[in-house]
Amino acid sequence: MSDSEQRPLLSLDQAKPTPVTLTKLVKRLRALTLTLLPVEVDPESIDDPTSRVVTPRVINAYREAAGDFVDALPYCLLRARAEFMWDANHNPADYGENLGRATACEVLARRIAHTAPPETLNAIMSTRFQHIQADGDKSDMSSALEMAIDSHCTIFLSSSEAQDVVNALWRGEIIQKNNKNHDIDYVHYAEVRQDSSFFSRLDPSRMSVPRYQNMFRIVVWLLFLLVYSQAVRQPLERSQGRLDFDEWEGVLYAMALAFLLEDINRLYKLLKFVTYKAYNFWMIVAFVTDGILTAAFVLRMAGIVTASEDQSAILRLKSFQILSFAAPLICRVWFIYAAPADRCAEIVTVFDGYKYVGTMQICVARMLQESGIFFALLSVLSIGFGQGLYALDASDGKTDAAGTVFNVLVQALLQSPDYGKFAGSTAGLSLYYLWGVITCLILLNILISLFSSAYSDVVDDAEAQYLAFFASKTISMIRAPDSYVYPAPFNLIEVFLISPFEFMGRCSLNQRSYARLNRVAMMFVFFIPLSMIAFYESVFDSNKHVWMKRWLRGDDEGDEDKPEHRDPEVDDRECEGRVISRVKFDQIIKAFPNTNESSEALMLKEILELKKQLVLVLEKLDGGGKAVKLEGQ
Repeated sequence: MSDSEQRPLLSLDQAKPTPVTLTKLVKRLRALTLTLLPVEVDPESIDDPTSRVVTPRVINAYREAAGDFVDALPYCLLRARAEFMWDANHNPADYGENLGRATACEVLARRIAHTAPPETLNAIMSTRFQHIQADGDKSDMSSALEMAIDSHCTIFLSSSEAQDVVNALWRGEIIQKNNKNHDIDYVHYAEVRQDSSFFSRLDPSRMSVPRYQNMFRIVVWLLFLLVYSQAVRQPLERSQGRLDFDEWEGVLYAMALAFLLEDINRLYKLLKFVTYKAYNFWMIVAFVTDGILTAAFVLRMAGIVTASEDQSAILRLKSFQILSFAAPLICRVWFIYAAPADRCAEIVTVFDGYKYVGTMQICVARMLQESGIFFALLSVLSIGFGQGLYALDASDGKTDAAGTVFNVLVQALLQSPDYGKFAGSTAGLSLYYLWGVITCLILLNILISLFSSAYSDVVDDAEAQYLAFFASKTISMIRAPDSYVYPAPFNLIEVFLISPFEFMGRCSLNQRSYARLNRVAMMFVFFIPLSMIAFYESVFDSNKHVWMKRWLRGDDEGDEDKPEHRDPEVDDRECEGRVISRVKFDQIIKAFPNTNESSEALMLKEILELKKQLVLVLEKLDGGGKAVKLEGQ
């Protein structure tokens, strides 16, 4: 292992700049960006690899502007980017200018990370900093990688440098190290592992690795799906006689409790240690699923304890009816959810490691976000038309049931209008026709346009969107500090059997004894998955069993660029006397165009060169004229 790989992500706590210092650097970078882009510039031209805005000279200027805090420069640039985006969203008149400045900050952060020495890359990406907020308080601890995820910086997250760190976190090559005050450092796993043997890798902490968490939760999801499928069959198999819990229902609601506790724990930790930006729409869906399962359980228990058999049968029926509403979420939302760490209610996350499925998942999330405009317009119009139709219904002195008007409006929206309801009223029928025209021809087409726009935005930038999604998925699994990870449903063991020893007052264990208790418990509970993990890592270690890796590689995989590949020698006896490198590599590439700079920059360089040559010629001519004049005198 090289020295750079053995280097800790941040060797000394004193190396971290204070929040006040970083805030001053952010303000300086904002001033530089305002000077760089005083007018509106197309963001696509800024992100172009041969941009005439973000040139090598500009990158060097920003690096010099950071002084001795270059390692914190990407973090500060991403922070400046977030501030420019806030300015853009709150000042529509200058939206274009601030959007260009935000894009420039993100592109600069990516280019600076790209030019950083490899041994400092992990520190640049993973070291957590703080800054001073507008109200004077310190911000939450966050790294450049986490800030890019919170701000959805697809340009930065799709870089090879960011993905190298994300993949290392995903595979567990970089792990968390918990410090005082709930601070986290990221260190290489090889530094804390004693050796590479099987038994040294039999470590309970490996359950916190995102890759293994994902695999474990897939297995749990399959089991939960089986349990749910059997539990909902209970009314068919036991329609008569005893109506208490059967085995499948007991397992179902025990797992539901585990998922609920896991979601509450994640909610608490993210609110306390991270930021509200770590939440997304699918976390709300997760809690909705928890609420449905909880409501079904409460009704089921009420039906069991009720003395009246008729009332018990009614409550039991309602319990299973509510439980049936969880089926679409269990079978579909798992398929859509962006982070399988948020339990087993979504089926797509089983396959979201594949690019196509992950991209589809992003499209669905974006479509649901865009549909907010549609539902806002629909709610306003439905209130107006509902009041109008209700007034027409009440004009004759009597009205139908309260939900009748609502039902006919929904039926028209779903392409099944009931025109016979208003057949006796010309005004009512005209108003109902108008509702159908507005919803079917206008609002639904607006929704289709929004969906089309969201889909095209994602697909046109599918690579960057998927890489940003994968980074968010990986970081979400390890972002909240947790020393001992008990994935659901085994978190019930932690909650009811392990955690009490931490909060039992005089009977509580000290830190070392509590850690030993957790390691023993996790080793016993997760012995089989931990053994599989240890076997996998010991067999597929990067420095061992190279033959197996080569055997598993694809036939079309190429080798890395090395100096000896540029001018190879012919060693075959059959080709003796023949040469590949008759023309040297350096000589060949002189015919290549310079693709590192834009055509405008190349033209300016050529013009400057011609200008220098012209100046030299004029100086010679002026010197020669003076010499002739002196000889004449």
